[in-house]
Amino acid sequence: MSTNGRMMLVCQGRGVDSPPVWFMRQAGRYMEEYRRLRERHSMLELCRTPELAAEVTLQPIERFDLDAAIIFADILLPLEAMGVPFHFAKGEGPVLERPIREPADVERLDTVGAEERLSFVYDAIRLVRERLDAGIALIGFAGAPFTVASYMIEGGHSRHFAKTKLFMYEQTQAWHLLMTALSDVTLRYLERQVKAGAQVVQLFDSWVGALGRHDYREYVMPHSARILQGLQNTAVPTIHFGTGTGSILDLMKQAGGTVTGVDWRVDLTDVWKLLGDTTVLQGNLDPVVLLGSRDTVKRAVTRVLEQGRGRPHIFNLGHGILPETQPENVEAAIEQVRTWSKTHERI
Repeated sequence: MSTNGRMMLVCQGRGVDSPPVWFMRQAGRYMEEYRRLRERHSMLELCRTPELAAEVTLQPIERFDLDAAIIFADILLPLEAMGVPFHFAKGEGPVLERPIREPADVERLDTVGAEERLSFVYDAIRLVRERLDAGIALIGFAGAPFTVASYMIEGGHSRHFAKTKLFMYEQTQAWHLLMTALSDVTLRYLERQVKAGAQVVQLFDSWVGALGRHDYREYVMPHSARILQGLQNTAVPTIHFGTGTGSILDLMKQAGGTVTGVDWRVDLTDVWKLLGDTTVLQGNLDPVVLLGSRDTVKRAVTRVLEQGRGRPHIFNLGHGILPETQPENVEAAIEQVRTWSKTHERI
């Protein structure tokens, strides 16, 4: 596996001719190729079938000039392996059949060997790595303990995370048992992804921005740190990502990660002032920009690139590509990154 592609070089703090580009949810409903597959297969069927997961992973690579592929999976897959079944309800997202409501529910989790029951993910990674150009990095990923725990307690997606926070505040011992169980399984899961061929891994803490600094430090940070610091033994770069995390980015960096992911609510220049100029950042284009005109896309991409000039930066969105995005706008964003890079100093 090559370590000389743009993505890997920037993760190592080295210079490249153009910022590496990839997009969260770059394989998904905005692509006609993906929609055709979904007409015949459910989301979970795609995830559980290595050949199909590999096909979906490679769809955007075959269409766009991207520097990384991210394996097609879902952050909730480890839950089934832990004895927590769920399904996807049309228009509602994931629905857990037995949400956690009391400490006894945590004690019933089956964590022993859970990562072994996710072999289909590792098989998909091996298939993709075989077919992927050596210069394109393959990213593995997992949900961070807080984000996964929020689904387990809320029973699905939530706007305010009230049940999650109350469980955290009022059932603190059980909360830490849950977070420890999740961090144990997640670390082993990501280690297996690396062994299968993932060159970078991203820890998605998508909803941790719902917490303030004290709560993050007290209830979440030690568990995320255990995963990210444990992954240092694999010697692969790690990306620590969240949304709405402007007030806790310094704590997230302390928790660990080779790369710090940022959303569109912060300026990259401010983040580098906070975290240091040598910090590798990933982000921070607003996904809604890709719903606009080509000129809107080019202006917004240029603004992000100007902030990142001369510093280690992976170009990405601040969250996932929206389903209604036109593929032509994804292509326009990538083209603007490459065009801008040709007329500006080497980074």
